[in-house]
Amino acid sequence: MRRRPCSFRLAAIALTAVLCAGASPTTRAAESREPLPWRINPFPSTYTPLPRVDTLIVGATVLDGAGHRLDNADVLLRAGKVVAVGTNLAHPAGVTVIDAHGRWVTPGIVDIHSHDGDFALPLTANDLQNSDTNESSDPNSANVWAEHSVNPQDPDFSRALAGGVTTLQVLPGSSELFGGRTVVLKNVPSVTVEGMKFPGAPYGLKMACGENPRFTFGSRTKFPNSRMGNMAGYRQAFLDAKTYKARWEKYEKEGGDPPARDLKLDTLAGVLDGDIRVHMHCYRADEMAAVVDLSHEMGYRLAAFHHAVEGYKIAPLLKRENICAVVWPDWWGFKMEAMDAIRENAAFLDAQGVCVTMHSDSPMVGQHLTVEAGKAMTAGIRAGLDIRPEHAIEWVTLNPAKGLGLDSQIGSLEPGKDADVAIWSGDPFSVYTKADQVFVDGALVFDRFDPHRRPKADFEVGQPSLQAVP
Repeated sequence: MRRRPCSFRLAAIALTAVLCAGASPTTRAAESREPLPWRINPFPSTYTPLPRVDTLIVGATVLDGAGHRLDNADVLLRAGKVVAVGTNLAHPAGVTVIDAHGRWVTPGIVDIHSHDGDFALPLTANDLQNSDTNESSDPNSANVWAEHSVNPQDPDFSRALAGGVTTLQVLPGSSELFGGRTVVLKNVPSVTVEGMKFPGAPYGLKMACGENPRFTFGSRTKFPNSRMGNMAGYRQAFLDAKTYKARWEKYEKEGGDPPARDLKLDTLAGVLDGDIRVHMHCYRADEMAAVVDLSHEMGYRLAAFHHAVEGYKIAPLLKRENICAVVWPDWWGFKMEAMDAIRENAAFLDAQGVCVTMHSDSPMVGQHLTVEAGKAMTAGIRAGLDIRPEHAIEWVTLNPAKGLGLDSQIGSLEPGKDADVAIWSGDPFSVYTKADQVFVDGALVFDRFDPHRRPKADFEVGQPSLQAVP
């Protein structure tokens, strides 16, 4: 009998081994290909919840963040989750009880627009000239990530925690068309930013329209130096990203040599893929409308317009597109482009069904976001709108969580959600109210009455600092 060539026998044996292993050669080849680069996270979260005990908060006025107010109510936290909210809850064995009679309880505050950590304090003259917030060497800085500038020891984190802020999104600045990736953080003490990163939170992309990029680069006689230049810059970048994305998807399907990596286009391809949420700095209504058209042309979705001082003019558009309006309650008219800003902006947007949220944008405002929401609520009431505290609290809890794509985990005191909770000395919308205790994932991370769990006064140490939980 004629023997087959040895090479044929070896090939047959190899093929048999592959088939016996349950994978075809095509499958094996596909598995050896590089993954789509925008789906890779080389800087994963290392966050671990701090030590915690099961806690029952009793007798409080509760604003649950889902539109309800409960008087003389209890909140049960177990294993880092909200277990129950109601009146006369049973006291499980071994639970720590906090008497909150005369006090108010809300979900932890969510700051959707912060620069804490990137614009760290104290500042030097050099920091003011060239901060870590903007990479303004190029109008397209989609390759930079805000987390790589975050200083976890920035005392503004502890100040925000003293204002009830349990989750915050840190954004790059607005000097560029594409400012870079945002990062969502748990407001806990950490030596590294990875130790603060909210596990599984979607990345965002900060973009900016209007006067900021136009002035930043126009003052240097560089592109863009006009609003039409801004729009052309966005469109060309997304066209390049579409080509880049198609090349990588062809490689994923057919193999061959992988395309060359481009960090800017990685981020923009992630936007086109729906994995990265767009947060757009914009003041004027006409520019917001043009950017909505751009998103339709290029095939991506806008998560939120930030600042949005003329948002009230296009409320039906924002509602139809399901875009959150991230607004100031009382900063208006400080730029020529914001001449049509009004105090009632948030209230009018809310009345027309738009997802409205407050933002800090500065360390000082980040310490009292509930008071900012109270200003916006009061402006709406003066205009004849019926806005109740149990609804207005959503502007700094559930709505920003929606803008971040995290409303299934945070933003309201509903069973199964993360036990991010603030206990207030009184009505949280009052300027006289202080946060008494703040929990993140059920761990007590701030206690106004415990020097080990609160920022020390400036005169004691020069700068506030949050001591780690012992």
